[in-house]
Amino acid sequence: MLESYAAGSWFRADDEGRPVRDATTGEEVARISSTGLDLGAMVQHARTVGGPALRSLTFHERAGLLKAMAKDLTAHKDELYELSYATGATRRDSAVDIDGGIGTVFSIASKGTRAMPNDTVYLDGDTERLGRTGSFVGQHLYTSRPGVAVQINAFNFPVWGMLEKLAPAFLAGAPTIVKPAAPTAYLAEAVVRRIIDSGLLPEGTLQLLCGSPHGLLDELTVQDHVSFTGSAHTAGLLRTHPSVLGGGVELTVEADSLNCSILGPDVTSDAPELDLFVKGVVTEMTVKAGQKCTAIRRVIVPRHAMDTVAEAITARLARTTVGNPRSEDVRMGALVSLDQREEVRKAIQSLRASSEIVFGDPDRSDVIDADAERGAFLSPVLLRAADGAAEPHDVEAFGPVSTLIAYDDVAHAVALAARGRGSLAGSLVTHDADVAREVVLGLAPWHGRILVLDRDDAPESTGHGSPLPVLVHGGPGRAGGGEELGGIRGVLHHMQRTAIQASPDMLTAITGRWTTGSARREDGMHPFRKSLADLRIGDTIASEPRAVTLADIDHFAEFTGDRFYAHTDPEAAARNPLFGGIVAHGYLVVSLAAGLFVDPAPGPVLANFGVDNLRFLTPVKADDSIAVTLTVKQITPRTSADYGEVRWDAVVTNDAGESVATYDVLTLVSKE
Repeated sequence: MLESYAAGSWFRADDEGRPVRDATTGEEVARISSTGLDLGAMVQHARTVGGPALRSLTFHERAGLLKAMAKDLTAHKDELYELSYATGATRRDSAVDIDGGIGTVFSIASKGTRAMPNDTVYLDGDTERLGRTGSFVGQHLYTSRPGVAVQINAFNFPVWGMLEKLAPAFLAGAPTIVKPAAPTAYLAEAVVRRIIDSGLLPEGTLQLLCGSPHGLLDELTVQDHVSFTGSAHTAGLLRTHPSVLGGGVELTVEADSLNCSILGPDVTSDAPELDLFVKGVVTEMTVKAGQKCTAIRRVIVPRHAMDTVAEAITARLARTTVGNPRSEDVRMGALVSLDQREEVRKAIQSLRASSEIVFGDPDRSDVIDADAERGAFLSPVLLRAADGAAEPHDVEAFGPVSTLIAYDDVAHAVALAARGRGSLAGSLVTHDADVAREVVLGLAPWHGRILVLDRDDAPESTGHGSPLPVLVHGGPGRAGGGEELGGIRGVLHHMQRTAIQASPDMLTAITGRWTTGSARREDGMHPFRKSLADLRIGDTIASEPRAVTLADIDHFAEFTGDRFYAHTDPEAAARNPLFGGIVAHGYLVVSLAAGLFVDPAPGPVLANFGVDNLRFLTPVKADDSIAVTLTVKQITPRTSADYGEVRWDAVVTNDAGESVATYDVLTLVSKE
């Protein structure tokens, strides 16, 4: 019997449960039941134990735990691979699920360290000046919600589907309750058991519900979030649940998706793009036996190329061996269950109302090292739709099934793609930039992600159906309207954005980042002589002025080779309406400013590693004087090093007090 991990301990139901079977052999792998499980206690445990523990950690500390968890799972992934065979997955399929899931955690952890502060507050955008004098300002910020993240997952990716949701929620400070789909719950349970046994995550931040989730949504309330991946029918039931309709529970849905791939009209029979297109379609039909929410269901092809494409796909499908995924000779394993095979067969029958089968037989399969009746095997099936067919745009066969559809021109191709009423992923194979622009702009409102594939990006392309941690995963309309991943976007999705209005001093205290207009602190010690432990937000150095001479400008022009006329030709510079005469190079101004604030002796400052947001505001003419004010804006200790990052606010002014340049200086500073 599969166990749930609830309120700090493993729970086993005392009834017989229902069997979960090996997709290849039909043998029982486990039984599953949640009878007797206290769902209210699970939610309460997450809310009162896991949530506070997680929110007490900074983004960097949470990211460090995610990275450690991913390393631990990597060390034990061989046992996960072995168990994954029972789902019908080949070794390649398991890599997409297991390695893909672990890799996603690594990626999100890296984003947490590199793109988020070592704090519990994330700032969104720049400070907004709300008054004339600058004493009233605004700032958007994100904070963790005191709620629970519930994920209800599909059967096709028991590892990736769980980890790609867990990592952003964890980084956002939200404890998670995972409800895996029954047919592959044993693999999800193995992953969660490994994570719990590692002791890496704070108690209550991850719980597992194996079995029916009936009643779980009744326990949720405002501040809680449900992420659902599955059928549009079930999504509809969730959307009408009272906790979602009026209880303030946020729901994110990834549902059915009739994804398409379009072959550009420019692609000829001898172009490399044709082979790329055919390979992409066959890959999406056969990886995971087509059980992917991003798989290509509609193959949209120029009418003149239909026969050529059909023959090429058929030839490649004919080389696809089906059978026991443990066999090295097998390229495609079984569907997840006999019930799922029956669902796909019904969908194929519906498609045949307006399409003819070009390849495959949905009623029989030649299999290797397996029993075709005991295992949930299905031959890849390629169909060809009649003109005007409705079914390919309405019916999703969630298996190794795709339908060829002919188009007459680019506008027609875009219209056909839009008939899917919203998709997770679309792809276009073309080497024509004009075609690419027209198709992408036409498809974008209907798709969450679009791949444009040609001979140039093919060597590094991850393919049509691969969601990437740094890009959003979701789609409009029929696809559910949800959005996951996307780097930090997936983290912020779980957090609350709030607009704060306050004085600069108050905003600095609230956000932990120095705000223009708030107090500066000069204690007589150069800030570059202070370690990270001694530096404080607002520490400042104001330099003495320095004249910028014509000789300085001439020397910089000769030394760098930047002889732009505004710096070297008095007559031409005088005619420039912005300058009215010779002016200093902007980068000369910044270089001289560095000389005004840098303390040259060895000390805690290890390196300058960047300049952000540089803007030149007022021209500096020959014999103008400049001065710089440098203020500690943000301090970010690195958890994995003996130094941290310091962001300095730099303002360069002229002798009239006007701002000449503004920018942020980034340095690495020793902790001690």
